This record gives sequence, C-alpha cells and structure tokens, in this order.
Amino acid sequence: MHLTSPVAPWYRHRWPWFIIGLLACSVTLSLSMVVIAVNNPVNLVSDNYYDAGKGINRSLEREQLAVALKLRATLQLDELTGEVDLRLSGEHLPATLELNLLSPTQPDKDRHVVLNRSPAEPGRYVGQLDDKVQGRRFVELLGREQNRTWRLFEEEFIAQGRTLSLGDEPLQAAP
Repeated sequence: MHLTSPVAPWYRHRWPWFIIGLLACSVTLSLSMVVIAVNNPVNLVSDNYYDAGKGINRSLEREQLAVALKLRATLQLDELTGEVDLRLSGEHLPATLELNLLSPTQPDKDRHVVLNRSPAEPGRYVGQLDDKVQGRRFVELLGREQNRTWRLFEEEFIAQGRTLSLGDEPLQAAP
C-alpha cells in the first residue's frame, strides 16, 4: 500500500502570499500615485498653443516699446522691511508701475507689487512686499505709455543684498 503524505492547503505555503503581497503593493502604490497626480496637476503645459503664440507676439511688442523708450531699471528688495526700491531711466516715467516676481514652477510663490513714483526723486519708485522673496524668478516690470503697455523682463536669481538690472544696459545706482 502506498503511503502518501498529506498536502498542506495553499494558504500554508509562503510563495502564494509573497505573490499576493507583491500585487497588493503595486496596486496600493499605483493608486497613491494616481491620487497625487489628481490632487497636484501640472500647470506648466498650455492647452491652447495658438493663444500662447499670440501672447508671445504681444510680449515682444511690449519689449520693443521698452527698447524704443530706452528704459532701464535697477531693483533692490529689502528683506527686513519688504520695501521694493526701483530706479527707472528712459524717455517715459509713468506715475505707477507693476512689478511681477514670477516663480518658474510654483505659481503660489508669485508676487505682484504696485510701485508708485516718489515725489522727491524723479525715476524712483517704491512699493511693499508682504513676505520675503528668494531664489530664481522671472522679473517683469510693466508700465503704460499713452495707451500702450511696455515691459522689461529678465530671469534673475534674487538674493539678499543683490541689485537686479532690467533693460539693455545696467543702470548705475544712485549713492
């Protein structure tokens, strides 16, 4: 007579549990990646390329107007007080300017400041930041000349005590 040893049921073996564990981990990680992707969408991709192209043309027209007006600016940010001090030279000095400090990858770190012309010094504009700004930024300065908008735009690294220059040639800061 043959004696056969009893075979243990499947759940008593290690390999089925190992395979089930691998599958469960991959499903769990995949679902967590889907949740992260849905909750944090990438906003760097433009859906409408035609409108983006028209915007580039408008931007170039604004920058060409700034060159025609011979506009140059230097910008200093005071970390302690949050004061923005801008010196503008050129053929047109409007009453107010708009300064945009744009983060290339994080729109929540963008800062927008309205700068008002100082009555004491021509070409000096002052504004106030609510918090400290550091790191790589796109610095955009907008102003209006009659019914047209001009723009000075540079990519800069903002650090404590650093003077930023916008325009063709750096403007010498007043002592």
